[in-house]
Amino acid sequence: MPVYETLRSDIIAAMKARDSAKATALRTADAAIQRAAMDTNAEIDDALTVATLRKAVKNLSDANSDFAKAGRTDLVEQNEKEIAILEVYLPSQITGAKLEAIVDAALASTGASSRAQMGQVMGVLKKHEQADLIDFGAASKMVQGKLA
Repeated sequence: MPVYETLRSDIIAAMKARDSAKATALRTADAAIQRAAMDTNAEIDDALTVATLRKAVKNLSDANSDFAKAGRTDLVEQNEKEIAILEVYLPSQITGAKLEAIVDAALASTGASSRAQMGQVMGVLKKHEQADLIDFGAASKMVQGKLA
């Protein structure tokens, strides 16, 4: 079953179960997916759904750091719950040794040896066959560490 259809059926299930927090989070995500589809004039498919959900999770995580600085633990907890709800629909990202192997292969293919060539390495990573599963923040830090 496509990710979007699963999300839509889970909205109905959450509404029937009177789980307002989950229903609200999923309905907000649904609206963002529909908006992204209209903005790009594209069909709603798994790639669009996953990209939109990743962006929503990133935005919530970024907001958490601001809320934590302001001492708003209530908002941090609320965002953490929403992130947990949305992450169910996301494929797991490549991390650890597998990410390091991909970064090493990109470094070898570009022959990069200084930070000035970091853009080339990141370009190769963005064209990787599993680019949609790569955490580019972690990959960027890893590349910087290896080119230092």
